[in-house]
Amino acid sequence: MPESIYDVILLIGTSSESWEKAAANAVEQASKSLRELRIAEIEKLDLQLDAKGKVEAYRAKIKLSFRYEGS
Repeated sequence: MPESIYDVILLIGTSSESWEKAAANAVEQASKSLRELRIAEIEKLDLQLDAKGKVEAYRAKIKLSFRYEGS
């Protein structure tokens, strides 16, 4: 395997349905502008609540690694 360098970014995906969809949304959107995605690691799951304590959104904070294509 040739030597490679990878970059890591932090993303926050949201969904009104589930944490799984929130994570998938983050990765799907990132894949539109980044190439050679490698690993998505869930850092934290949380909920966005309204004033009455009702869940408005599921949020997944994700570390996403991808191959670095520097000069």
